[in-house]
Amino acid sequence: MYSFERLSDEVHIATSRKHTFGTDALLLSYFAKPKARDIAIDMGTGCGIIPLLWLRKEYPKTVHCLDIQKNAYEQVKCSIEYNGFEERLLPHLCDLRRIHEQFTAESFTLVTMNPPYKPVGTGIESLDESAKIARHEVCCNIEDAVKAAAYLLKYGGRFCMCHRPERLVDVINLMRNYCLEPKRLRFVVDKDGEEPFLFLIEGKKNSKPFLRVEPMLSIKKENGKFTDEMLEVYGSFADGYDK
Repeated sequence: MYSFERLSDEVHIATSRKHTFGTDALLLSYFAKPKARDIAIDMGTGCGIIPLLWLRKEYPKTVHCLDIQKNAYEQVKCSIEYNGFEERLLPHLCDLRRIHEQFTAESFTLVTMNPPYKPVGTGIESLDESAKIARHEVCCNIEDAVKAAAYLLKYGGRFCMCHRPERLVDVINLMRNYCLEPKRLRFVVDKDGEEPFLFLIEGKKNSKPFLRVEPMLSIKKENGKFTDEMLEVYGSFADGYDK
């Protein structure tokens, strides 16, 4: 039912046809970088890739994650059992649109989400329900994600997410509407000189305005090999990669 992929010598992740992971999640995990004392939660966690990448290190000691899909929740539980992370990774079966029913307000210092990118009615919708939920805004949209993050975050807490560049204005407007002031922004390109296909953004709750646009992150060099920074993004997941 599941395949197990190595993230490090100590950490493996259960993947399946319905719930796997891609580059965007790796980039978001790297961009968010929990601090030692962060109380973190990943919303719409899917296979749990973002918290499992974090747990390759000693900190944070404990991470929460949530998903609306029962099969994703069960898959994360399988990874937890395989890695012996019962005390470090706490999964929740939860609709983030009803976040208040399971979580107390202002409980976290870091919230992340790699959301569905496509509005309903755009692009080709998958016949598979899990794929449709992951790619299209059928169970949550940008505002749902931002609203839930604002509810969960303590004063000064961080919300980190990724999205397609054409939705940047929507994301910034909604963050400000919910008092999550955009503080960091970074665009991602496949190779230098190309148009960005992704942005990473961090908003801080009740913070003062000041947005820092960070240097472009390039995934590949001209020869098609990963850049040094992309190898840093992969970390131990890229052990043995031929530079």
